[in-house]
Amino acid sequence: MVGKVLRVQKTSKGDAQSKSINDPILSTHDRLLWGDIEELVTATSKEILAHSYVQHVMRPLLASEHVDAGKRVLVSREFLEGVATQTLSQRPAWRVDAAKVDTLSDSALLISDHSLFQHGDIKQAPCIAVEIKPKCGFLPCSRFIGKENFMKNNTTRFKMHQALKVLQGEISNTSKYDPCDLFSGSRGRIRQAIEALFLTPQNNFRIFLNGTLVFGGLGGYFGGSESDAQEALGRLDNALMGLIHAGPGQRINCCHELLAEILFKSGALVRLLEVQKLDKLDIEGVIHAYFNVISQPCRVCKDLGEELSQIYQVLHSLSLKESMDIMKNYLVAATAKDCSLMVCFWPVGVGELETHDRYALLHSTSQKFYYKSSFIDLDMKPLEKMYYYYELDQKIVSYYTSQIVKEACCN
Repeated sequence: MVGKVLRVQKTSKGDAQSKSINDPILSTHDRLLWGDIEELVTATSKEILAHSYVQHVMRPLLASEHVDAGKRVLVSREFLEGVATQTLSQRPAWRVDAAKVDTLSDSALLISDHSLFQHGDIKQAPCIAVEIKPKCGFLPCSRFIGKENFMKNNTTRFKMHQALKVLQGEISNTSKYDPCDLFSGSRGRIRQAIEALFLTPQNNFRIFLNGTLVFGGLGGYFGGSESDAQEALGRLDNALMGLIHAGPGQRINCCHELLAEILFKSGALVRLLEVQKLDKLDIEGVIHAYFNVISQPCRVCKDLGEELSQIYQVLHSLSLKESMDIMKNYLVAATAKDCSLMVCFWPVGVGELETHDRYALLHSTSQKFYYKSSFIDLDMKPLEKMYYYYELDQKIVSYYTSQIVKEACCN
């Protein structure tokens, strides 16, 4: 089926398969939180839950033109076992170790293949798709951020997390990518962000040609050295030969320009940033609303001591409804901060009528390109992971701050 992909459910390797087939998939507290959306609270499988969340929560916020909720289709266990075997070599090692295809699922999601134009003939003209994980595009300014975490006010979460990932061996080099550049609304800064992603894609940037991965490697990796990057960029430049009418070595720069123009024109990032900014209190404020919702003593206030915990009493004085509204906004924003954006484009042929309502001009070559932009990986964030999110946040900021202090002392 050209233009479609099947998204199968994965499960952690340690997960127990103990739930009854008719049991709601959401926890009691999650059902309380999302009680106004019947399809969510009654969902009995991860596939139904994922489809309902995208359809009823994320699609209205991000616009239907950018979101395909997909269609549930029935699948057999034998089919899923075959998928698991065939895709094993195509997944990065760390993902293979962390999760596997859930062969006990009875359905999967059939969604549009956003690496292709669904109604286009890929034999006539090459089609390029770029997958970007934008990350959080703003700096928080919540009054509930602790004084010791002042770095949050002037350093992106992405940059701080990069330092911790190097320490943990997840990446070998930090990226110069700044999400605030991508979301800036400035063509120049958007292009600067794209150039940084080209140089250090990690798992945040991949490029497909006619649906086949041509840049970024498994999970977005191709190595850590500058020579690896240049070699990969050289291969990509060759792959763009039939798409962008420029000489060798110039096609990558043209790709930077075209992507920046499309992202500037599409408006997709504007919508995404609006949803991300539903998180108004930062995790350091939201965590207190979380303990209100689950009706448990606040572990954070307990660790802070009586004097500091007084700062957060205004949050613990909120009604249950107010606390749930804060939680829902935070979790929706978390989905928006962790999703991917697929930008697909192909050239308008010479003399061809511009029948598509979205096209961009590549000024360097005077070419016009059709484009579409779509959000994927709009996964629901579970309420039960809130304290984990809080602890991870504190770990990221604490380590980054310690490194800055250490560098200052050395200088």
